[in-house]
Amino acid sequence: MKNTPAQSSRNSFLPMLIIGILFFIFGFVTWLNGILIPYFKIACELSNFEATFVAFAFYISYTLMALPSAWILKKTGFKNGMMVGLWVMAAGTLIFVPAALSRTYSIFLTGLFVMGAGLTVLQTASNPYITILGPAESAARRISIMGIFNKLAGAAAPLIMAYFILHDGDSFVTGLANMGDQEKALALDGLARRVIAPYVVMSVVLFVLGLGVRFSPLPEVEADEESVESHDNTEHHSIFAFPQLILGVLTLFLYVGAEVIAGDTIIRYGQSLGIALETAKAFTTYTLIAMVAGYIVGIIFIPKYISQHKALLISAILGIIFTTFAVFTSGMVSVLFIALLGLANALVWPAIWPLAIAGLGKFIKTGSALLIMAIAGGAILPLIWGKLADVWTNTSAYSILLPCYVVILLYAWKWHKMRKW
Repeated sequence: MKNTPAQSSRNSFLPMLIIGILFFIFGFVTWLNGILIPYFKIACELSNFEATFVAFAFYISYTLMALPSAWILKKTGFKNGMMVGLWVMAAGTLIFVPAALSRTYSIFLTGLFVMGAGLTVLQTASNPYITILGPAESAARRISIMGIFNKLAGAAAPLIMAYFILHDGDSFVTGLANMGDQEKALALDGLARRVIAPYVVMSVVLFVLGLGVRFSPLPEVEADEESVESHDNTEHHSIFAFPQLILGVLTLFLYVGAEVIAGDTIIRYGQSLGIALETAKAFTTYTLIAMVAGYIVGIIFIPKYISQHKALLISAILGIIFTTFAVFTSGMVSVLFIALLGLANALVWPAIWPLAIAGLGKFIKTGSALLIMAIAGGAILPLIWGKLADVWTNTSAYSILLPCYVVILLYAWKWHKMRKW
């Protein structure tokens, strides 16, 4: 017997609340990278290119761990898989302790990789979970609600972490210029150790949250034929036979790269323009507030007024416009257009997921893993931005975003409808 809409709404409220809390927690952890990039640049004396390895180490784990995560979920189910993901994240945050004590950048990057591996399990479980939890046509709306939890945490994270590790950033950097080598090394060692207390607290919170998920009333859901519209997949014998998925993976790869560039490089970009760190440390928060505004628009308008693919089309057009203005303006105006990319980016992830997994049926977990692998765009594209910023200028480096939004536009316009190559 099927649930009525009212029953389905009541039955899905608690699971959505629990998943929302998870999105808040790992949104907080994810968007710390925006403040960690300038922090490590100072503490470990790095170039722009070297500093962007923060994003690389974190996001490359999605590619390496996505298929193992799918295997874990097949063995554990969604609920226990989320617990495992949280505990792996807790292990990653603990690695920051020896990294800080030794001020060794490679150990910091190892911690970030392990944290990303835990998030891979969480993302591989939570995104299809939210998609399956209700009607397919409103999946983007549900993912947008989760996005608000995620990005509100992300908006707070850089400001909170900056308070602990870079509250005196401008004066600290000025003071370094007048120090001898030994005094400078001691000062940088002290700066590196500022991360120990907040990351130990995060480790405890993540471990306890894992226990909470394990003993919560979160139900298991299965990807049955009806819930994932699998009636048209009987002729397919390979995951690569679904063009809407494979092209969705490419599009998501470029989108995540664009999102990470907009959120994680903007503080460093502001500093390169001569804006004080005291002001620039809030720039990632501006980007994420713009994303929250975009999510709210999605919740209100999808699917009642606009479809998921039309929201994606509008997002791509806005991305092209805002990037163009960011590249061809200067100073604070350019920074504000980078922040506005948060608005353009907000509905891309929520729209691509349901469009890409439509009709996958029994392939849904593998398809979800491939989409999670596309998060590697957040590892690769910021490195390219960092190299371009070192070779060209920080402003012109943002031109890398234009082809990303063109591909998103193509997926929204035509590619998502393809069912045969």
